Amino acid sequence: MNADWRTRYDLAVDAARKAGDLARTYYDSTFAVEHKADNSPVTIADKRAEELIRAAVAKAFPQDGFLGEEFGDQPGTSGFRWVIDPIDGTKSFIRHVPVWATLVGLEYKGEQIGGVVYVPVFGMTYRALRGDGAFVNDRPVRVSGVSRLADALLCYSSINWFTKHGRERAFLELCGRTARQRGYGDFYGFVLVAEGAADVMVEHGVNPWDVAATKAIVEEAGGRFTDWDDTPTVHRPDVLATNGQVHAEALAILRSA
Repeated sequence: MNADWRTRYDLAVDAARKAGDLARTYYDSTFAVEHKADNSPVTIADKRAEELIRAAVAKAFPQDGFLGEEFGDQPGTSGFRWVIDPIDGTKSFIRHVPVWATLVGLEYKGEQIGGVVYVPVFGMTYRALRGDGAFVNDRPVRVSGVSRLADALLCYSSINWFTKHGRERAFLELCGRTARQRGYGDFYGFVLVAEGAADVMVEHGVNPWDVAATKAIVEEAGGRFTDWDDTPTVHRPDVLATNGQVHAEALAILRSA
């Protein structure tokens, strides 16, 4: 295992847990909600959590770069970049719905090599490093063996995102070809695919910080993660994560619709 990857991965796990626990202290109290230019909500917990991660990384690896939801892009010179979503599921967070997480993705030369998803209220850490396997806490996880889309469980965040981008028909067509559909949205649908509890997670309207960590986890668990054109990227708003076996069938529906 590459020592540079491992030391950063270990820090990513530790920093995500500390940042998530910090955010949890706000979640359990009262806090003000602001709105950014795109009208998405943000709280002091989002900002403080991202600041904690950036500070920890900058101290250990000052040449590394960052891309974070709250404080933007900061180029580095080492080839490594940390992609941070301090609270994925802020809308759930502000309504005290416990399905939110701190996400830290680790990139090297533009490729996602590791990811951490820490769910403070559940006490669960989903994590993966390329070549090392995927885990929830210390339990190895693997995608499901479902081989037919007709038997699959599909997850999504909100139908409004597909409607907004003119892709509602494609989404509904895909839903109609699966066995069950559940709105286990944001990070949660992706990690459910990684651990074999769901088979498909489809989204439209995401940013790199929403999916950099989960891409690494899904792939290391044996699944596939691409955009709707079958490119393995986090830089498109349209994403599809599956157990791999139903990926081509799901893509064909999305593209034909």
